[in-house]
Amino acid sequence: MHKGQLKNWIDDKGFGFIESNELKQDTFIHISALRTMSRKPKVGDFIYFEVEKQGNGKSRAINCRIEGVAAKAAPKHKQRLHRNTSAPKNKFVLLFMIIGIGAFSYQRLGLSPTRTPIQQTPSITIPSETLLNRAFSDANAGSDTNSQFSCDGRQYCSQMTSRAEAVYFINHCPITKMDGDNDGRPCENDTRF
Repeated sequence: MHKGQLKNWIDDKGFGFIESNELKQDTFIHISALRTMSRKPKVGDFIYFEVEKQGNGKSRAINCRIEGVAAKAAPKHKQRLHRNTSAPKNKFVLLFMIIGIGAFSYQRLGLSPTRTPIQQTPSITIPSETLLNRAFSDANAGSDTNSQFSCDGRQYCSQMTSRAEAVYFINHCPITKMDGDNDGRPCENDTRF
């Protein structure tokens, strides 16, 4: 660190020269090297400085301070609250996901308000032999009944229009899916019949 006296200062341009007994030539000083000082330099001030050689062969003063002059108080940096702009978007997306999952679960579990619960009708126990005999007799009662039904690929109770049609399909058509417990009684849980 060198000590020298400010020989001249051009205030409107913000630079001057320091004369030091330690150095052979005067050293250039710019106002930016004194940015930590509480006032601008005046001719005659003693300045402590370091020397930096520039690329063009000239030297300049850096890390300067004026003797007897206090440094500026370091500005208190206000902590900036960084507002996370993605947080509201994330909350919005999360809300939609929760609503979607809830709606899907509600529909999937059969809790939909549009569905009405199936009312259980009291079951009447009829021996299966009697029921099968009735079904066969109804299906084979005459050529009229047989001619009104034909195997056309329907397989489910929801596709049938009457119990007689369901009985005809289960007895005459392959690959029907109307008698889940294989007792010969089709569409047992269908309340339409």
